[in-house]
Amino acid sequence: MLKKIILPVLFLMLVQVASAQRFEGGILAGFNASQVEGTLINGVNVNGYHKPGILAGVFVQTDFAPAIFGGMEIKYSQKGARKKIDGKNPDPEKYVMRLGYVDVPFYAGFRTSDRSSIIAGISAGYLMHAKEIDNYGEIPREDQNAFNNFDLQPFFGFQFDMLDQVKLDLRFALSVLPIREQSGENPTNYYWHNNQFNNVISLAGYYYLGR
Repeated sequence: MLKKIILPVLFLMLVQVASAQRFEGGILAGFNASQVEGTLINGVNVNGYHKPGILAGVFVQTDFAPAIFGGMEIKYSQKGARKKIDGKNPDPEKYVMRLGYVDVPFYAGFRTSDRSSIIAGISAGYLMHAKEIDNYGEIPREDQNAFNNFDLQPFFGFQFDMLDQVKLDLRFALSVLPIREQSGENPTNYYWHNNQFNNVISLAGYYYLGR
């Protein structure tokens, strides 16, 4: 039930914020390239931004000073991990982790010129769905290591104004809360070795409404 109501409630909250004086907003859409730090398949790390995904949502933004601004967003974002298939391997091993989040980022930005800005912030995420796939199809839920519902990702990035109503946004984000524990016996007591974390590069277009 919570997953069915969380997105409409967040959207209504954002509409209320956008209606306030000095705020402007619009819609956003783009793509993620993601990996999950700490993903091991038969003891081998699955590295690389091989899992593509989409992102889409809405945003509001306001200026605090001529060069300083802040904003928030509500968006659906696909993340996860994918094992790159070795074409030379006669018996390739398939693995795909598909995760879908509702993310609510808050950020501050600094305009470095008339057309470019740097931004930094933090994004809270709620896991809407999760799926793991191997050579035999979808891995049964009872055989999976359970995922945590919440994610927290600090991020930094760059924004580029393309037109008066359009900008591009490039971001780099890494979870600081585990999305789940490592499966099997933990090799050490080290926090970053015992858990898995989302690692995402995103590129999105932002379109301002009513500008």
